[in-house]
Amino acid sequence: MTTNRLVHILLVEDDDLDVIDIGRSLDKLGIIYQLHVARNGEEGLDILEGKRSLPQGVLPDVVLIDLNMPKMNGLEFLTMIRGNEKWRGLKCFILSTASEAADKRAANALGISGYIVKPLKLNNPASMDAFNLMIDLLNMKPAI
Repeated sequence: MTTNRLVHILLVEDDDLDVIDIGRSLDKLGIIYQLHVARNGEEGLDILEGKRSLPQGVLPDVVLIDLNMPKMNGLEFLTMIRGNEKWRGLKCFILSTASEAADKRAANALGISGYIVKPLKLNNPASMDAFNLMIDLLNMKPAI
């Protein structure tokens, strides 16, 4: 995959400012993307099931999941993904302002690809290490 291919990213995030930060970071990296935003895990499941945003049968290239959300939190959502055979292989990254060891252990046990510290800023090494890993997993090179 290269940066000239459209990348579908499912962002499960209830904070509008974090959604904007993710979009700005992707733009600055020169990634061509379509961001599918769910405000909680229930909406994220609807998107994965093709009920909205993503066309039926299309899966996102990567899923970015906030931990603290209403209705269904990030770990509950990730548990649902890993419990579904057709979604089990999705590349999932946790987004969190907290670096709680228990949250990290639980997320790692569910097979995450990385843990991205918010706020996501291109000059924040803690944020960018996992964000760059995400790009590497998509076989893309940042444009900067």
